[in-house]
Parts: sequence; structure tokens; C-alpha cells
Amino acid sequence: MSEKDFLSMIQDNQGIIHKICRIYRDSPEDREDLFQEVVFQLWRSYPSFSGGSKSSTWLYRVALNTAVASFRKNRPNITTTEYLPDVQFEDINNEDNERQEEFLAGIRQLSEPDRALIALYLEELSYQQIAGILGISENNVGVKLNRIKVKLQKIVK
Repeated sequence: MSEKDFLSMIQDNQGIIHKICRIYRDSPEDREDLFQEVVFQLWRSYPSFSGGSKSSTWLYRVALNTAVASFRKNRPNITTTEYLPDVQFEDINNEDNERQEEFLAGIRQLSEPDRALIALYLEELSYQQIAGILGISENNVGVKLNRIKVKLQKIVK
């Protein structure tokens, strides 16, 4: 693929990258740094992308691996943010806003693999797609998601 194809793919999938950055970083500056690092890693690995899987699957894998590796290296202080990843909230009341903040804070308390899985689930990917991205079985995706939901319910209560 050409540079133009790469830039088009980034443009089409930038929302996905931003969501992952919001889950793994607290401040807007840190999210922007991570976004740039993800795009850089995508560019570096782009020549080796064979097209054996969907470009979005490959993009997810690179973005999640970059976010996890960067998170391990930096270990940021965890604080809450105002909104869930890249979701626009218009005309919401304070109660909804508080619940959303609690939910995002709960996600940040999960382990790195659980955060990656819930990020893909919140992106409304199918179990099959999530399994392909994470390299686990569809059944394992379902089991893990149920466990994550229970954890989140306990954290958010």
C-alpha cells in the first residue's frame, strides 16, 4: 500500500486510536503523545502488514500493544476524566456525568489485558473480531467479558 492508503486508513480509524488512548492515558497531552506513538508504530510496521487480516484488526493490535507497552514504561498516576473514550455527550445531567466518570475510573482499575478487551467490546466489535485481535478463542472472550463486567460492577458500586 502507498503512503496515501496509510494516511487514509489512519483517518478512517483515528476514533479507534483515540479511544484506546483515553483508556490508557489521563491527560489530553499524554493522550496526544500516545496517539502519535501509535501512529508512528503503525507507520514502522506498515511495510510488514501483509493484508492477511483486516487492516482494522492489525491497527487494533498495534495500538493496544503500543498503549500497553507505553503504560508499563510510564506508569502514570490514575485520575478520572470527564467523559468516556471519544463519546460526545450533549444535554446530559450531572448524575449521568458522575456515572460515566465512575465507569471510566473503574475501567482504569482493571488489568491491562482486561482494559484492552473492554475497549474492543465498547467499540461494539463481535466476539469473533475481538478473538482475532487478541489471539484468544471466542468462548474465552465471552468468559473474560463476563468476569470483567462483574469486576466493574463491584468497582463502580
